[in-house]
Amino acid sequence: MKVATYNVNGVNGRLPVLLRWLEESQPDIVCLQELKAPQEKFPEKPIRDLGYDAIWHGQKSWNGVAVLSRVGPIEETRRGLPGDPDDTHSRYIEAAINGILIGGLYLPNGNPKPSPKFDYKLRWFDRLIDHAEGLLQSGKPVVLAGDFNVMPTDIDVHKPERWLDDALFAKEARAAYFRLLKQGWTDALRTLHPDERIYTFWDYFRNAYARNAGLRIDHLLLSPSLAPKLKDAQVDANVRGWEKTSDHAPVWVELTEKRGIRAGARAKSKARAKPAFRRKTATRRRSSA
Repeated sequence: MKVATYNVNGVNGRLPVLLRWLEESQPDIVCLQELKAPQEKFPEKPIRDLGYDAIWHGQKSWNGVAVLSRVGPIEETRRGLPGDPDDTHSRYIEAAINGILIGGLYLPNGNPKPSPKFDYKLRWFDRLIDHAEGLLQSGKPVVLAGDFNVMPTDIDVHKPERWLDDALFAKEARAAYFRLLKQGWTDALRTLHPDERIYTFWDYFRNAYARNAGLRIDHLLLSPSLAPKLKDAQVDANVRGWEKTSDHAPVWVELTEKRGIRAGARAKSKARAKPAFRRKTATRRRSSA
């Protein structure tokens, strides 16, 4: 099963790119972020025409998340994180698909730092950590996928010294990410490519994509029961080079029914001539909610 995450940066404006990628990559389950479309404007028909069911949590101009599936019906289990009834941002959606629980998320950017936006980011992260603990305690196989707006380590960012004052690289945000992992989640991409500079975002400015000046901020986290089934994890970085594309690239994992694949895939990845991303390259990320 191939599970992907893709921040489309405007689902209607980038629809041709999304549809082309879906046709070429053929993911089974997809989490989308930054729809930037109200509920009634989601392009359901063209997506269904490609064979995907869909649920979505829209919001005008900002945010917005969706889950697509071509491997079974989608049973929505949650819309929005618990812990703040006054939070109106469309940033989290959760569904059961073909025996797996999928949590699609768009974590707040948090810039500038310090500011109320950064405080909101950290509170949202705390709510995610609390909810993720409950998901693990359920014993169900779970994937948390989306734009986390955090670069966990120096290897996840081009020229990390330039990002020390940015909310995406703030020590508080990185500490929260590792608190999440410590619960028992597996960072799929980094597990199979522990030493490679792999990016998922390249800014539109300063020729960032061509220079491979990128960030790794889009992650897929696997619960303990799914981690042994991890077969492959990649970034379709070539999509970032398409015309009128998002500033993010799709990221995906392949899960197998067999256990014990992960170590072999890791060794295989080190021996590959090709990198984990299909083409290289962000400098300064936009400041948003």
